[in-house]
Amino acid sequence: QVQLVESGGGLVQPGGSLRLSCAASRFTLDYYAIGWFRQAPGKEREGVSCISGGDGTTYYADSVKGRFTISRDNAKNTMYLQMNSLKPEDPAVYYCATGLRMCGIGWSSGSRFGSWGQGTQVTVSS
Repeated sequence: QVQLVESGGGLVQPGGSLRLSCAASRFTLDYYAIGWFRQAPGKEREGVSCISGGDGTTYYADSVKGRFTISRDNAKNTMYLQMNSLKPEDPAVYYCATGLRMCGIGWSSGSRFGSWGQGTQVTVSS
């Protein structure tokens, strides 16, 4: 069974940075698309970024373009979300997910991702 474990969340001041990790086990990460999603209290889940399997095409939500970078380390079977210039609207529980080969149109809904991690909390506060 696919397993994803997120880490790296925490408290950071506005303008600060965090790097989230998503360690994968029981499957080869680079073959599959991996998405990052977030959900804040009282809000709907939001697709943050996605990287397709194989060619590694990346996608970003408009709200994070230029600030967040998705990447993967195939040797470690781990993917990352580097978050810079964090804003007060970024706090949420961040999840990684997989279950499909390519991100594709509509990836940000998350509905085509079948396996999810447990999430890691990101808090932005001064």
